[in-house]
Amino acid sequence: MSEANKNLVRRHFEEIWNRRDLSVCEEIMAFDYTENAAAPFAMSIPGKVNGPAATRGTVAWLTAQYPDIHMELESIVAEDDLVVARVLSTGTNLGRVDGGPPATGKPFAGRQSHWFRVTDGQLCEHWATRDDLTTMLQIGLIQAPGKPTADH
Repeated sequence: MSEANKNLVRRHFEEIWNRRDLSVCEEIMAFDYTENAAAPFAMSIPGKVNGPAATRGTVAWLTAQYPDIHMELESIVAEDDLVVARVLSTGTNLGRVDGGPPATGKPFAGRQSHWFRVTDGQLCEHWATRDDLTTMLQIGLIQAPGKPTADH
């Protein structure tokens, strides 16, 4: 069971995110899905969503900001119905981050841990811990305290 659950998570990152094969959403994402990880700058709180639709929306949202985003699975562990993955995301900021300032054209590399719960052979719940601060610093949307800005 654990190996099958890990394979679902591998498919999530490799097929949906890296290959952009959004047809896989219907196969591996539960319709009754709980998203516990709000996107940065999200206007709504996490909760129950349509899994395939929410996943397609998240891919569209993130690839508009980072069209070349790639998610490398660095480690994966499963126990019972839970799977946790440590992921290294890399890409280039070529679109406005949530409609904010113009794209910087700068690359980023940021890590996250993603937890999934599996029910009946589908991903049905998700939690994430992301290092968004490092990404925002790398692409130049924010400056580290005490660092001079381009204006000074």
